[in-house]
Amino acid sequence: MPTDVDRQLAAADALLDRTRERYASVSKRSRQRREAEILRRVGRIAVADGLILVAALAIGFVMPLGMFGALAVMGLLIAATLFFAIFPLSAPPSVEKLAEVPLKALPVTTERWLEAQRPALPSPVRGLVDSIGVKLEILSPQLAMLDEKSPAAGEVRKLVGEQLPELIKGYSRVPEPLRRVERNGLTPDQQLAQGLQVIDDEIAEMSAHLAQGDLDLLATRGRYLQIKYQGDGA
Repeated sequence: MPTDVDRQLAAADALLDRTRERYASVSKRSRQRREAEILRRVGRIAVADGLILVAALAIGFVMPLGMFGALAVMGLLIAATLFFAIFPLSAPPSVEKLAEVPLKALPVTTERWLEAQRPALPSPVRGLVDSIGVKLEILSPQLAMLDEKSPAAGEVRKLVGEQLPELIKGYSRVPEPLRRVERNGLTPDQQLAQGLQVIDDEIAEMSAHLAQGDLDLLATRGRYLQIKYQGDGA
């Protein structure tokens, strides 16, 4: 007969399995996003280099390029390759932009903004950032039929377009040497992780309420992040 300890161990194992599955799907999505980004960059490089070569051939039919012309073409190919390999496909949206975009585009725009902030965040929370990105992607089509002026829409915009950016902006204002210094029982890194976890859970619940049509419940929840930022500037 199983004892309480056996049941607790079984529950812990089940929790670990669910956690592994969750982050496996997040990691897969992150890898797919990086692969798609690489393919887009390779495509831009191929188009740019192809145009340079076509232009060089067209000029070569009219007049010999010579050694200096060939060197110029090679320089253009190298410059185009480096430019399109390094230069971002599009500038990430600003925080101010998040407050202006239509509700149905808010999750996608927020996800792009969040992805731009990801390299500056501590590595332990990047899994949470990816998880939030997954949930934002799921939330996006659900908002397409939601009235912009409804209380439920206001709750979504407050969490996704205001509280999430403010949490990360507050963390970024903390000087790097102080981010691992404990204050009031927590370091800024730990506060950031807790805040992102709360937001991750909140987005999941919002998505569930929208899927079930519980707009009144979503609008009257009134749950806010209980986060204390490190220092006056955060």
